[in-house]
Amino acid sequence: MRSEHRSNGKRIAILLPDLRGGGAERVCLILAHEFIRAGNKVEIVLMRARGELLEEAQALCPIVDFDIARARHLPLALARYLRRRQPDTLFVAMWPLTVLAPFARWIAIRRCAVVISEHNPLSIQYRAWGRLHWIALRISMALGYRLACSRVGVSKGVVEDIAQLSGLPVDAFEVIHNPLPEPATPDAAALAEAEALWPVMPGRRILTVGSLKAQKNQALLLQAFARLKVDDAGLMLLGSGQEEPALRALAADLGIADRVVFAGFRTDPTPFYRTADLFVLSSDYEGFGNVIVEALACGIPVVSTDCPSGPAEILDYGRYGRLVKIGDASELSAAMSSALQSPVDQEQLIRRAADFRPEIAAKRYLQLMQSTAQDG
Repeated sequence: MRSEHRSNGKRIAILLPDLRGGGAERVCLILAHEFIRAGNKVEIVLMRARGELLEEAQALCPIVDFDIARARHLPLALARYLRRRQPDTLFVAMWPLTVLAPFARWIAIRRCAVVISEHNPLSIQYRAWGRLHWIALRISMALGYRLACSRVGVSKGVVEDIAQLSGLPVDAFEVIHNPLPEPATPDAAALAEAEALWPVMPGRRILTVGSLKAQKNQALLLQAFARLKVDDAGLMLLGSGQEEPALRALAADLGIADRVVFAGFRTDPTPFYRTADLFVLSSDYEGFGNVIVEALACGIPVVSTDCPSGPAEILDYGRYGRLVKIGDASELSAAMSSALQSPVDQEQLIRRAADFRPEIAAKRYLQLMQSTAQDG
């Protein structure tokens, strides 16, 4: 027999391009799990059902595959879905889906609350795409955001950025930090696998986690690591991406290839956090910085570039970790050296990570969905 709590649950559709192993995709799966725990029915709707996280999602809830490659085909496909499935709320992450989905709801003529969530400062993400793209970005946001029922940015910096781009006031947006679950204790086999991948030397271990792409600027981290005055340190890059060949070549040029490990993408990075001494984020920009919270949750000290936008908010502007200038290899190296030689209050770091528990973010999203439905 269904409980009264569950009978009052909403039908929530979560729209994404696909389920590749990125931060936004991971966040949506975490939220989906929490929405289901709260008694709601969830479907994940994908432009194309592919990516490293697809199998995990299929075990969690129904998946709808539009099997379309281009965003311009999305509005009609999504409108048909909304008419057929009639969800109470459509939750959408990442531009251009965040501007196309409100149009699809308008085409479908459905009473469905559209809640959009942006995960990056778009003015930085797309600044090199040219003037025509910049104009299309601003016009689409100005129109699409106004048709959305609620608008969310995952950090204050993201909200300020997308408010300026769209021409909407900052108070038209909500800031809801990304949710990160408490890491499970890895079993002995997972820890052994992580241990085996580190360089053989017994020295200090430095970890970074993230896609190997220009935004993450792992080249800066390699340059800082090469300057590090800790001879027996090893560095591990956990992630995959198009920059890997260039990064491997750079490590060789810097003479550190024997102390740098390219470990590839891992669905669960926890064993690698557990076996590391320091976590470093060298990004040029972020929307939030999920990996910083993951590191804090494992009690690991953090050094991060003070990039827009998210790391400073997570680290409380230096209280819970070190922040350095973007693109400065010398300053990053010095901060890494200092962090490796300083005592660590692991309990303080773990308590900070608890501020981003999934139930906190999910509760805020559900309250937002409820108030949006009532207003509509």
